[in-house]
Amino acid sequence: MPYPTDDERDRPWVMRTYAGHSSAAASNRLYRRNIDKGQTGLSVAFDLPTQTGYDPDDDLARGEVGKVGVPVSHIGDMRQLFDGIPLAGANTSMTINATAMWLFALYVELAKEQAEEQGADWHEVVGKLAGTTQNDIIKEYLSRGTYVFPPGPSLRLITDMVAWTVSNVPRWNPTNICSYHLQEAGATPVQEVAYAMCTAIAVLDAVRDSGQVPQDKMGEVVARISFFVNAGVRFVEEMCKMRAFARLWDEVTLERYGVQNPRHRRFRYGVQVNSLGLTEAQPENNVQRIVLEMLAVTLSRDARARALQLPAWNEALGLPRPWDQQWALRMQQVLAYETDLLEYEDIFAGSTVIESKVDELVRGAKEEIARVQEMGGAVAAVESGYMKTQLVASLAERRRRIEAGEEVVVGVNRFDTTEPSPLEGEGAIETIKAEVEQEAVDAIRHWRGRRKQSEVDKALDVLTAAARTDANLMEATIECARAGVTTGEWAGALRSVFGEYRAPTGVSGASAAGEVKAGLTAVRDRVSETGEALGGRLRMLVGKPGLDGHSNGAEQIAVRARDVGFEVVYQGIRLTPAEIVAAAVQEGVHVVGLSILSGSHLAVVPDVVDGLREAGAADIPVVVGGIVPPADAQVLLRRGVARVFTPKDYELTEIMNEIVDVVREANGINRTPG
Repeated sequence: MPYPTDDERDRPWVMRTYAGHSSAAASNRLYRRNIDKGQTGLSVAFDLPTQTGYDPDDDLARGEVGKVGVPVSHIGDMRQLFDGIPLAGANTSMTINATAMWLFALYVELAKEQAEEQGADWHEVVGKLAGTTQNDIIKEYLSRGTYVFPPGPSLRLITDMVAWTVSNVPRWNPTNICSYHLQEAGATPVQEVAYAMCTAIAVLDAVRDSGQVPQDKMGEVVARISFFVNAGVRFVEEMCKMRAFARLWDEVTLERYGVQNPRHRRFRYGVQVNSLGLTEAQPENNVQRIVLEMLAVTLSRDARARALQLPAWNEALGLPRPWDQQWALRMQQVLAYETDLLEYEDIFAGSTVIESKVDELVRGAKEEIARVQEMGGAVAAVESGYMKTQLVASLAERRRRIEAGEEVVVGVNRFDTTEPSPLEGEGAIETIKAEVEQEAVDAIRHWRGRRKQSEVDKALDVLTAAARTDANLMEATIECARAGVTTGEWAGALRSVFGEYRAPTGVSGASAAGEVKAGLTAVRDRVSETGEALGGRLRMLVGKPGLDGHSNGAEQIAVRARDVGFEVVYQGIRLTPAEIVAAAVQEGVHVVGLSILSGSHLAVVPDVVDGLREAGAADIPVVVGGIVPPADAQVLLRRGVARVFTPKDYELTEIMNEIVDVVREANGINRTPG
């Protein structure tokens, strides 16, 4: 969205709704309805197999297809996803990281096809493409978990995309430095600013040092780097954070990269407001939270977001319905078109209170940036586990404050007396049909059967050969898209060259900062007593089955379990049920805790329960935590799960106490008061 060129009313930001599920056809219908409702930009949510480079029929994709986004496996899916939507006139944001080059190549190839259908010069059409690929792999290692390749090759893919788009798609944002998930993972405002800036520095250094972009073009590179940030409910502090971001970005790009044009140095960012703060308890309170968080990034004209998407009020319950997404869009429209917000210059200019807070955030961020740079930069700080450990510790401290009542969450730890909500009940969330996954499996197998395999093989050979050199991989990737290569095949070819990666978990260096009430000591005593009764220290395996990379909850459970005396086995994300079963048996654990937030619980949890039984370890109880609707929780309990915890169960120490109960019940030990 261009910045205004006059002193009159500001232009509204791009209004998006983060959407996509089930299939390309179903998502296309949703996008076209949203456009008809006044949405001015598309924001594509991809499912986890697409994000992590797997086809729907891969074993690791089981239970994940179409759940948290749309499956896009090849150019045919991309055609269907944007059917009837001219790409040259669209503004599309794609939340995609490890496989960003692949999805962008599909998008570019589709734009070429649309140009040919219209008899237009495809170079002109592709040159008009506007939008963003998130393409921030650093935060994937720290928070979201949809990484595929090691940091070095991942940074190379980003570098190649940046260099290629600057020359070929000058209106496209090839990477979107994403601090959003850092806040979700526990980052303080200072950490969010600092780690995002460190990521941007890593990307810009890599582009500069690659030799693919001449120095006199670095301003154009900087001008196409955008940011995607989080806005929490402390909206004054969050607004100051955005002003701090803008000041630091201007300094870094001028001093480190010599960018002289102030327009190139302009801090350009989009926002999704905080989803971590949405509550399952009294979910109607989420509406006012979302509105207040929206104000944080719109009130200040000098640091106003140029694109905004809001979560729906019921995302802590499950997948929002079209009506819920419409409500979120209408919130933006009321603010932009009914209020006088856009009629004024910056209303905070000259405020000593605001400037003091901005100065404080800038100072703190500079200190943390310097610390990371001394380690060798963002990639080194990821590989050492430093940044991850800092985030896990920050989130542990936040949870401690909530549990101790020092930080108030309305409806959760205070003012929790409530009336039944007329908004909840049957039909309150969108549900994905059980047959969606099988339909996607059948479709991909049909696709493979009708393409020219020789062209696919040739394109993959060219890609693999190029990956072994320092050649830019965009053209080879676009050729794969044209030939009908699938998402899993493209990622598999690069896995064969780059290998895969498992990021540090950050758990070993973190701890709850102080004891939470007196209950921690009591639970620690029960853990010790139960361990003695069973002949050793109690052991818990914390598992993340499937492709769900949202590991914050699992990490906090692992930290608290260790703090109350459990020996914790936690191997990180993306494990198959068979791997979890094998680890549970090998480690001789007393309980298995599974964390799932992607909606795949009904598929993968029973696999773990059945696997333990088949391995002769049916006596090891299984507990589950995540976004699990009540009806699904009952299904899991009938299938042999001992307990199901959801976001309303926020007191981790009490969860630990219940898990001790589960272990005692499973081993025939008399239950003692907790």
